[in-house]
Parts: sequence; structure tokens; C-alpha cells
Amino acid sequence: MAKVFGATSTTEDVLEGVNLAGKRILVTGVSAGLGVQTARSLVAHGAHVVGAARDLDKAAKATTEVRKDAAANGGSFELVELDLANLASVRASADKLLAKGELFDVVIANAGVMATPFGHTVDGFETQFGTNHLGHFVFVNRIARLIRDGGRLVNLSSAGHRYSNVDLDDPNFERTPYEPFVAYGRSKTANILFAVAFDRRHRARGVRAAAVHPGGIQTELGRYADPGRIEKLIAQINEQLAAEGRGPFQWKTIPQGSATSVWAGVVAPADEIGGQYCENCHVGKVVPIDQPITVISEGVRAYALDPSNAEALWKKSEEMVGESFT
Repeated sequence: MAKVFGATSTTEDVLEGVNLAGKRILVTGVSAGLGVQTARSLVAHGAHVVGAARDLDKAAKATTEVRKDAAANGGSFELVELDLANLASVRASADKLLAKGELFDVVIANAGVMATPFGHTVDGFETQFGTNHLGHFVFVNRIARLIRDGGRLVNLSSAGHRYSNVDLDDPNFERTPYEPFVAYGRSKTANILFAVAFDRRHRARGVRAAAVHPGGIQTELGRYADPGRIEKLIAQINEQLAAEGRGPFQWKTIPQGSATSVWAGVVAPADEIGGQYCENCHVGKVVPIDQPITVISEGVRAYALDPSNAEALWKKSEEMVGESFT
């Protein structure tokens, strides 16, 4: 019988008894937090991990233990440079991987930013949409043929997708007042929709794509968020949990936060997670649009899984980056 995992499961729980020798896995954002833990858990079970990061010096220091675990367990680890906020860097990084021609069993698009002040990427896109979605959109699509038949794509999303659907008429907030968490929500919805559309395009060769919500974790990702707003949000969550007769909100540890990415990437049945939104090591259920945003642990908005919405985002993304992908 398949093991059942949940909100408190860690990467070690998920990977117990799993041998990843011979598997090649690409993880973006390996300079801190979830990316480092994800890479470390995979190499500790024998995988060869290629870690992508904007700041290679920072990533090298952050992944010291990853290399030690790789050496001790038959895995291996290497770094490649990737700045998702600069499409020239994205394309250069993809081109280098294509030139090497080595296939991947799994790509985990983990890197991202959250609730940043209003700004733009090098290419003029709103920072969060440009970094979290468009950077990965170009990078993953360019290396799509390197994903082995039967492989997987895992996009890191968030329950924050409930803050907003994508706005394809004004993706860069040129006419809309900027609100950091609305922008974050748009980008996280885009991460889910990208997985839906990518899954449809590649499932014929057995490649499946999913989006995952890691849970509430205290990492570098939250460095731009207003502490007062976070405290207020947690108070609202606890009020609602108390009304439901449940205990107070608990932050996840980083190993717990990384578990769903690993579960979706190498453990869960492919047909179970393909084109889906996963959380707490299971496939999330669609929740009504009027359910409060304060519930951060469970559920996905229907607009984030809508195939027509996914196709519209794909088309708009191609227009924005000036590149077409089949």
C-alpha cells in the first residue's frame, strides 16, 4: 500500500527507501531555503542535481552541505548561472544546457520572489510576474526537449495565488495600482497555469507537469513582506482556525516545506499529479472563490486550473517575451 504523507511530512519521510541513483534533476533557486533543502534531499538519495542560481558565490556557500551529502551518498551536484529577471541570462543558461545535451528526469522550478516593491526586470516586466513566471516560462520551454520522456516539471506556486487571477490586459501594472501581494498572487497563479498548459503539450510523451504549494515557511522569500501585515494575517488565520475548533497555525520547517516538491517530482504517481496543484503531499481540491484568503494551507482556485485561462496566458507570455513555443 502506498505511503500517506501530509502537512508535517519532511523530505526524508517522502524519500524513505527511495533510490535516485542515475536520476538527473534540475532545481532553480539553490542559494537559500527550499532550493537548498530540495537539492540536498535529492543528492542524499543518489541523484545528480544541477542547481541554478543568480548569484553563484552565494549559492556555492549555501550548498556546502549539499556537496557533502552528495559525496557521502553517491550523488553529485553542480551549479549553473541563471538570472530569471534577465532574459538574456535565461537564454544563455538554457543554451549552455542544450549544448551539453544531457537529459533531465525532473525539473523543479523553485526560484522566486515575493511581495517586492514595485519595480521591473531587466526586460521591463513587473518584477514578480517577470521573475516568477516569465523567466521560468522561457527557461523551461527552451530546455523542454532535455526533459526525458516520462519526466516531470514541478512549478513552485503558493496559496498566495488566491490573491489574484492573472491580468492579461495589464500584466505590468501600467494602469492598475500596484499592490505587492496582488502582484505575487498573479505570478503564483501564472505558475499553476503554466504547469497546466505545459502538461497538455507534453503528456503524449509521458512528461507531466504540476504546481505545488510548499506551505507557510519562514525563509528569505519573505524579506520584502511587511512584518505587521504577516502578523495580522496569522491572527486572522488563527481566529478562523479557532472557529473551526482547530489548533493555531504552525510554520512549516524547511524540510517540511520542501517535501511536496520532492513528492510531486519523484514519488507521486505521474497521472495523479499531472496538470494539478499539490499541497501537503497530495493533490489540492478546488475551493470556492469566496472562501477567505486567510486559509493558506488547503485548496486551489478554479481559475488557476482553467485550461482556457492557461492557453490565454501561454499566448500572452509568448507575446511578451517575443518567442513562440509549441
